[in-house]
Amino acid sequence: MRDWLGVSDAEFYDSERISLLPMDFYYPGRGRSGDLPPRRGFAATWHPQLLALMPEVQLTLLIGEYAQSHYLGSTAKRTLTETVRAFGDYLPSMIPLVHPSPLNFRWQAKNPWFAEDVLPALGMEVRRILQA
Repeated sequence: MRDWLGVSDAEFYDSERISLLPMDFYYPGRGRSGDLPPRRGFAATWHPQLLALMPEVQLTLLIGEYAQSHYLGSTAKRTLTETVRAFGDYLPSMIPLVHPSPLNFRWQAKNPWFAEDVLPALGMEVRRILQA
C-alpha cells in the first residue's frame, strides 16, 4: 500500500497524516472464495462516529468491494473492476481500489490500466494532500 500511495514508512505510519478505518474491527474468517464479509451494520453504526473525530479527512481510499458498496452505494458500477476503472468519477474525495494483496496479481495482470492510470493518479492526489 505504501508503494501505491508513494509515501515513506514514516509518512504512512504518521497518524496525524494518514488514518486507517477498516470496515470492521473483527476478522470474520475465511469463506469458500476469500474472507467472509464484515459484520452487517458495523460500518453504518461506527464509521460516522469515528469519522466525526477525523474532520480533516481529504481523501478516502475505498479498498475492496465492501468499502465501495458501503460508501458509493448506487453510484458504484456493476463490478469492482468497473468501479475502480471509473476512479475519476469519485475524485477528489474518494478513490476506489482493489485490495493491495499479492493475491491480486492475476487481477492486476489482466488490468494493466490500473498501474498505468489509477496508481499515478492516486500518488498525485496523496502527494498534493500531504504537501498542503
